[in-house]
Amino acid sequence: MSRSSLLLRMELRSSPEMLCVVRNALGELAAKLGFSDPECRAVVLAVDEALTNIIRHAYLGDPEQSIEASFRRIHLGDGPSGDALEIVLEDSGVTANPEKMCGRALEDVRPGGLGLHFIRESMDTVEFSRSNGKNQLRLVKILHAHAPQKGS
Repeated sequence: MSRSSLLLRMELRSSPEMLCVVRNALGELAAKLGFSDPECRAVVLAVDEALTNIIRHAYLGDPEQSIEASFRRIHLGDGPSGDALEIVLEDSGVTANPEKMCGRALEDVRPGGLGLHFIRESMDTVEFSRSNGKNQLRLVKILHAHAPQKGS
């Protein structure tokens, strides 16, 4: 069983203007938890892509809808490498079609459509569900203990 601790909860409008607020808060939070700079950037990119998809596809660009984001530190299993950051994004928009959530091949060079690829590459767990009229995207990034760099 995993233990969890709520770190931050945000309710935001589905406006692209709000993305920078989430990026800044999440970047700071991930750094405070001990993620490396590349891991922080990867987590921020994944959440930014997920929120963009919610705005674009679930809410069809309507900037006045609500998105709930919660960020928790969770502990998975035993051992020091069991800590992780869990991010849950919830919206009441159009239900996503799982068959269309496969993304496209990287070789298919054209604008758009790589968000799911970036999300899956950046996160250790990506789970989509729908219940009680809400879409829920659960993203998990495991916090790996980093050895001190030589010469520091």
